[in-house]
Amino acid sequence: MHARLNGPKPSEQMTVDGPAGVPRSVLRVVSWNLLRLVGAGVEDVAELIGRYQPDLMLMQEATAEVGALPELVGGTLHREPMDRRVYGLAAWSSRPLPPPSALPLPVSRMPGRVPPRLSQIISFAGVTFANVHLSHGQLLNRMQLLRIVRNIEGPLAIIGDYNAVGPIRMRGFRDIGPREPTHTANIIPFRLDRCMARGIDCRVAQVADRGPSDHHPIVLDLGVAEG
Repeated sequence: MHARLNGPKPSEQMTVDGPAGVPRSVLRVVSWNLLRLVGAGVEDVAELIGRYQPDLMLMQEATAEVGALPELVGGTLHREPMDRRVYGLAAWSSRPLPPPSALPLPVSRMPGRVPPRLSQIISFAGVTFANVHLSHGQLLNRMQLLRIVRNIEGPLAIIGDYNAVGPIRMRGFRDIGPREPTHTANIIPFRLDRCMARGIDCRVAQVADRGPSDHHPIVLDLGVAEG
């Protein structure tokens, strides 16, 4: 069970030692499904950034409105629209953030399927982050995770709205996100927002207040090997 967040922003705290004395710095990452159009607005995201001071903020169901985020809190924002939808994936950082790439994910072959999904691939602080909003089909969303894993080497954190029910097992990866539910549907709580990681430790994980979205943000303090 992870400890609760407290104290100063991790990047201002310290450098800690990982296995075998490898120095590790701590990055704070926040992920939030904003609930397109009727959920969290850009001001709500700005308030969350002010409260938790993340090094990296990942967003799902982000509309073009989030483009105003740098005007409110500074930093760098990149948004990746999704095909035939008003929303997409977005990443913000207080630091310079190189343009991400988009990785197309497997799609359903069923009639009436939703438009294709993608993952926003971000290189940041020596780690690859995959920002995801996966499909609801439980076999399909596992296939989408495997597409990401097979295309990226080295330390990797796959963070976002998994739309997954039950455990996920992938060789070399650990589920390091918070264990509390992040979404409720028909009074049933689900832990939809997750982080699967390889080569990364989680020092602290927390489910934050939901705000106007239907998903709670997750807050992660990640130990990342230096050098």
